[in-house]
Amino acid sequence: MSHHSHPSVSSDPTFAAKSRTTWEVIRRVAVYLRPYKLMAFGTIACAVLSLAFAFAYPKLTQFVIDDVIGRKQTQLLAPSMLALIGAFLLRDLFNSLRIRINNTFEQNVIYDMRREVYARLQRLPVNYFDQRASGDLMTRVIEDVNSVERVLIDGTEQGTVAVLSIAGVLAILFYTNATLAWVALVPLPLLAGGALWYTLTAHRRYRAQRQAASAMNALLMDNLQGVRQIKAFGRHVHEDSRFAARADNLRESTLGVMRVWAMYSPAMSFATALGTGLVLWVGGSLVLAGAMTLGELVGFIFYLALFYEPVGRLHGLNQMLQAARAAGERVFDILDATTERPAPAGSHLSLLGTPVRGDVVYENVGFNYTPERVVLRNISLHASPGEMIALVGPTGAGKSTLVNLLPAFYELTAGRITIDHQDISRVTLESLRSQISVVSQEAFLFNGTVRENILYGKLDATEEELLAAARAANCHEFITRLPEGYNSHVGERGVKLSVGEKQRVSIARALLKNAPILILDEATASVDTATEKLIQEALERLMAGRTSFVIAHRLSTIRRADQILVMRHGQIVEQGSHEELLAQDGLYAKLARIQNTTFIEEGFEKMSVA
Repeated sequence: MSHHSHPSVSSDPTFAAKSRTTWEVIRRVAVYLRPYKLMAFGTIACAVLSLAFAFAYPKLTQFVIDDVIGRKQTQLLAPSMLALIGAFLLRDLFNSLRIRINNTFEQNVIYDMRREVYARLQRLPVNYFDQRASGDLMTRVIEDVNSVERVLIDGTEQGTVAVLSIAGVLAILFYTNATLAWVALVPLPLLAGGALWYTLTAHRRYRAQRQAASAMNALLMDNLQGVRQIKAFGRHVHEDSRFAARADNLRESTLGVMRVWAMYSPAMSFATALGTGLVLWVGGSLVLAGAMTLGELVGFIFYLALFYEPVGRLHGLNQMLQAARAAGERVFDILDATTERPAPAGSHLSLLGTPVRGDVVYENVGFNYTPERVVLRNISLHASPGEMIALVGPTGAGKSTLVNLLPAFYELTAGRITIDHQDISRVTLESLRSQISVVSQEAFLFNGTVRENILYGKLDATEEELLAAARAANCHEFITRLPEGYNSHVGERGVKLSVGEKQRVSIARALLKNAPILILDEATASVDTATEKLIQEALERLMAGRTSFVIAHRLSTIRRADQILVMRHGQIVEQGSHEELLAQDGLYAKLARIQNTTFIEEGFEKMSVA
């Protein structure tokens, strides 16, 4: 998760998904159905066959009432009942087959779509994640993908069957008795008008519900990750109220959807009941007048149920469609986001030439997150192969941003950066990042074993390479003391290890990667002296022979640097070795003269206070 503060998805419209029409969502999801045409056909075929056998029930009932009971043909009762049971058996057999095919079809499409959304997320630039909460993105990958897919698969199958059912039953109704068929159509304007109103108004409610769910999930994920801080500051009551507010928003938006459905669904149900009542009224009159048999009327009523039931199902599909549209906007927001470094039209990105010597040059580099937020201005520097460059300066000077431009976590907005005379904006990100190791201030470990975390540096490393990296990082000893050694689980974000242990595991990971360029956010501030010594030794082994960019916090580290860059307000204000900068008698020299300053930031703070 990003360390930046995340705007809530619900409260910040800047990050709301772009509005899309229902048909656009359907058209785009339909692409995922193409590889499974046979399954789609099988699902619909089974549904149609199931429907066909359901049609036999009203006709057989009419036959039993008029011919078997009315004419007292006792010998026909058993065959009629067996035919009826057979029709029901085949109806349910095909329905069972339809459900099995449909479930496989559905899960395949969800899998394909979820994989594509996740793959897209992996290729989005860092600033995309700076602006969105992890919990919101999780909701999109897990819940929204399900909602989007459901409309296409359930919608295609149920919609097709409903339309065929309505058309088929309508033909039978007019064939059986045209007068009653026209009576049955009386509620149709009410049903159509209700469906139109619901479609035009539902989208806003569903969008609010999806955003409220995301906002709640985002807060929940934040709180789970920050549970130690919540306990340390005794803020559980405060967090309870924050979560209650988000949960209440979700409750209210869900109730908003349900309230309308609670009016709409019974109203549509009443309209169909009205139709049935009118048919019974007029049909009863016809039977009494001798213009129609009782069996025909009963059969007609049963067919009427088969007519109104799919009409009702179309209303349910309409509800599903509106939910899918709201979810689809959020899924396609990810799929339509611009990936990292797309190759310009008519050109292609080359591979970074290997072996990389590590000659790094920044030429008049500038960077801004937004036009108003300029972070770096006219940065020029040259790191020769194997040199150590220390970056110093107060918090917010732009040190982290400067090093983050090298592996292209952010794309620079002015100037250029070269590695061994190759412009990094013209090489593939894979080839660029394979030559750079990053050890961050807050060592991040994945929720797996120690072995898996170290092997992340080189997935195909041998056991000897793994152990050599662990020994060089001074972590082999503490790992062997763990209950399961290298196979011990580190917990979420490495919570089962101390800060110093996590840092050494991350150094072992970087050693195993063995990249010629190293970015190091030196982090020994929160460990004891013995651990600090072990980390320092490991860092020295890591930096040996590599071009290193070190965001330095300790004067002891800075003195050893080949070049020191003193940064302030996004610019390099002084540049040179420790001795050269002392001779210049500028900002760095004043800093070095402050007595008893171990951490460089403390020096800047003291100077700013003075």
